[in-house]
Amino acid sequence: MSELKKYQKQLLQGLEEYFEQAKLETGDIFVLGCSSSEVNGGMIGKNSSLEIGELIVSTIHEFLAKRGIHLAVQGCEHINRSLVIEKEVAKHHHFEIVSVVPALHAGGAAAVSAYQHFSNPVVVEKIVAQGGIDIGDTSIGMHIQHVQIPVRTSIKEIGGAHTTYLHTRPKLIGGTRAVYK
Repeated sequence: MSELKKYQKQLLQGLEEYFEQAKLETGDIFVLGCSSSEVNGGMIGKNSSLEIGELIVSTIHEFLAKRGIHLAVQGCEHINRSLVIEKEVAKHHHFEIVSVVPALHAGGAAAVSAYQHFSNPVVVEKIVAQGGIDIGDTSIGMHIQHVQIPVRTSIKEIGGAHTTYLHTRPKLIGGTRAVYK
């Protein structure tokens, strides 16, 4: 099995296990943070691979589209962790569109791939998503709605990159008399 097929198999298994536990709904937003360098066995930001970025983005995008869930792809710190998203999703959620086009070493391979892959891509500074996957410790938490809950799957790594899956739940507010169910 080729390395790319292996990465895709790991990714799909992780996504299947995630969606068995995290009940995202049609119209929700799912964030991808991805270091293709880490997947490739290198250090984040040092060995970017458009081929890996494209594989991961296209695999997740197709997986989510079947469920009616929108994909947002986080760029690296060189573009302030802004996200590539479809323009109609950004407008629907009133996310502020910013002026930048991801590049391989200023955004990363996944963001570049999303910008090329999406129908009408824009970049937004921040969002509030309902779930996501972080491949390579890229720190997606700032884009996930509070309260964030880790989702455990059997897939701890894709290639050489550590994976973290996040979901949300509504905040529990109130005092000792509050009822939650």
